[in-house]
Amino acid sequence: MDKVRIGVVGTGYLGRLHARVLTEMPEVDVVGFVEPRDAVAAEVEASLKLKRFESVDALEEHVECAVIATTTDNHAEVAKSLLSAGCDVMIEKPITSTVEDARMLIELAQQQGRIIQVGHVERYNPAIVAAAPFIEAPRYIECERIGVFSGRSLDIDVLLDLMIHDLNLVLSFVDSPVRDIHAVGVPVLTRQVDMANVRIEFESGCVANLTASRVSTDRVRKFRVFGADCYVSVDTKEQEAKGARLVHREETSLIEPLQIIVEKKEPLRAELEAFAQVVRTREAPLVGAREGLAAIELALNVREKIDASLARFAH
Repeated sequence: MDKVRIGVVGTGYLGRLHARVLTEMPEVDVVGFVEPRDAVAAEVEASLKLKRFESVDALEEHVECAVIATTTDNHAEVAKSLLSAGCDVMIEKPITSTVEDARMLIELAQQQGRIIQVGHVERYNPAIVAAAPFIEAPRYIECERIGVFSGRSLDIDVLLDLMIHDLNLVLSFVDSPVRDIHAVGVPVLTRQVDMANVRIEFESGCVANLTASRVSTDRVRKFRVFGADCYVSVDTKEQEAKGARLVHREETSLIEPLQIIVEKKEPLRAELEAFAQVVRTREAPLVGAREGLAAIELALNVREKIDASLARFAH
């Protein structure tokens, strides 16, 4: 079977991770990369022995698909060029910085018969994958995503940087329209919101409470789901999952632990393997453009609530 010819656009922190993992995958041929910064490009050329292309246009002629890991404000322009050239794309999250751009890409991909996969990597985390079959009809979801200030992704706020992972996870488990959103957030180290807490109420009655921060000294990645007679807790950082359920037997009820078996694996590799697979098979990706759109729509609605809250405090 021929290898999937792939390129990488943008080789900052995440882009280099993508490039490194791709070079380790036997099913793909990493044709090269695009990086406007000479010093960064030289490091990638030296460490990964990959060819640098001067532009996206130059790369398009040699690949059938590409990973887009540029800054978020460039996602739409780069993806539009690649899709128009007949390439499938995997776009790092968030899919774009605006709803309008995401919708434009969805329409273009449909016209071109191309695939868009969005890099919500937690969907490929082995702990989430293992726990998913045990999560049914959630009633309450609690998400905690706290990170150390890295100095990266400063073109976006903590909602599009970190919380969007959990927004996507919540939407994947709750099949219901959003009824109401309550949110607060504050800038701390940047001019954008660096910490946020959000309560989302769904028409189904499910409530999700999410906390995200990029100004901590510790890293926390917790995702807890409470359903009817069942509880599941996932630590995506440690790739661990546990839970319990209420079992009814005759006249008594017992709480039994769930047997959740997690087969640890690098989530990024699982995500990129899935992308290579859909490029070959033309199947729909686990996280496609519409899922990416839903995540940013919700994130931007949350931002509106936070902006309104901050405006009240300003007066």
